[in-house]
Amino acid sequence: MEVQWLRTFVDAAETLNFRKTSERLLMSQPSVTVHIRLLEENLGLLLFKRSHNRVSLTEEGRHFKEKAENVLKQLDGSVEELHAFAQGYRKKWTLAISPLMAETVLPYVLRSFTEQHPEVELVIRVEESEAIEDLVEAEEVSAGISALPPIGRTIEPFVVYEDPLLFILPRDAYDDETGPAISIEETLRKSILFTHHHPVFWEELLEKLRLHIPGVRTMKVTQAHIVKRFIQEGLGISFLPKSMVRRELVEGRLMEAHFDLFPLPTVSTYFLAKQMGALEQDFLKRIQSVYFT
Repeated sequence: MEVQWLRTFVDAAETLNFRKTSERLLMSQPSVTVHIRLLEENLGLLLFKRSHNRVSLTEEGRHFKEKAENVLKQLDGSVEELHAFAQGYRKKWTLAISPLMAETVLPYVLRSFTEQHPEVELVIRVEESEAIEDLVEAEEVSAGISALPPIGRTIEPFVVYEDPLLFILPRDAYDDETGPAISIEETLRKSILFTHHHPVFWEELLEKLRLHIPGVRTMKVTQAHIVKRFIQEGLGISFLPKSMVRRELVEGRLMEAHFDLFPLPTVSTYFLAKQMGALEQDFLKRIQSVYFT
């Protein structure tokens, strides 16, 4: 029995269309038919029913599909592990991280962490905060960095840092000393406010804003890096965590305006792990050490 027969069968069992399988696997349709026939002959069982140029799985085919998928998954995992071993890796450590963190603090940590742990194959999964706790709980990842605290009791959260919110505008033509005073009310009335790029604070913040500025115009943009780009292009304004805009503020690509209508909240970033081993403790320590106050 050849591995390619199994791959062809699994795809054909998914599509129930040999022509589509041939296109997906970049092979001829006769080759698909041959692989299925050879597999059936090897097993001594029919896996597909053929009727009027249509195919469907037999009861044995439905049962074998799951078994074949598991075999291929184990085989592919073993090959991947072997290649990692050949590269000098002796341990795999997977981190789930929210998009907010992926483009801010993470780049500063990766170099030192990988240099300190050359035997560790580090895998980064960029996931929304809402999904990270479940991934840690199911042990699909070794640890997670999330904008949300865990709901369950099996994962103890560690606060990486607390981040103040800043009122962020497009950069104007003035420097900080000569520019005219910015009217917060006028800016909010005339500009589009980009919202919902953070999972925690927006509902409460919008409620307070609408009490002060009735009719404020909003646009939901769920990715913070897109919000930053839109603001740089002069399309609107927003409230963003300080760590997210630190570089753009230093380089003069964005501008912060003093917000005095009411106190802005702070947002926390959490490190989630079921067990705090040596790698988890080291990674958490490195993140906390590079946070820019």
